[in-house]
Amino acid sequence: MYIPEAFKEEDREAIVGFIRSCRLATFVTSAPSGLIATPLPLIYEAEEGPKGTLYGHLAKANPQWQDSILQIEALVLFQGADAYITPAWYPSKAETGRVVPTWNYVAVHAYGNAEFFTEPDRLREAVSLLTRLHEDGRPEPWSVNDAPAEYIEGQLRAIVGVRIPVNRIEAKRKMSQNQPPTNRAGVVAGLSESLRQSDRLLLELIKP
Repeated sequence: MYIPEAFKEEDREAIVGFIRSCRLATFVTSAPSGLIATPLPLIYEAEEGPKGTLYGHLAKANPQWQDSILQIEALVLFQGADAYITPAWYPSKAETGRVVPTWNYVAVHAYGNAEFFTEPDRLREAVSLLTRLHEDGRPEPWSVNDAPAEYIEGQLRAIVGVRIPVNRIEAKRKMSQNQPPTNRAGVVAGLSESLRQSDRLLLELIKP
């Protein structure tokens, strides 16, 4: 990922928090037939290994786990809030006219060699962790133990676990840092009036 110095995010705590806040990632691997990608919810164990480890699972019918070239790095894409930024929000537009549209966004790319596993105990643990993560905070959180044991066993036979020890992370936070304070304030004002709820998610990320 191309990351100009102004947009480079190096704060580990911020990166870990961002990865964990992304509910759905994109898991990309290389196969003899070309690239394969699967949208995938993942768990990030930040303290497992130098740069953390990702866990998830795929359907056993998904050819990605069988076709992936394991000696080649896999790529996991985490995409955060994003918004189109119009030059009309920049006060400098009226002063010089030397402005163009752009896009603000947050993204993290994690790299590592994927390992696939089918052991029932490991699969159950990974599924249970993922379930607890996303059920947390619900009035009556669902648990893997709520379903009949034989049903869960059948479901586990239909999936394949994936473990990705991360060896490289690229993090980008592009939030108008390259603009003067007056233009950043204009972006904040413009986004605050946007009818798109997703645009307003960026407000706390931009510093006027």
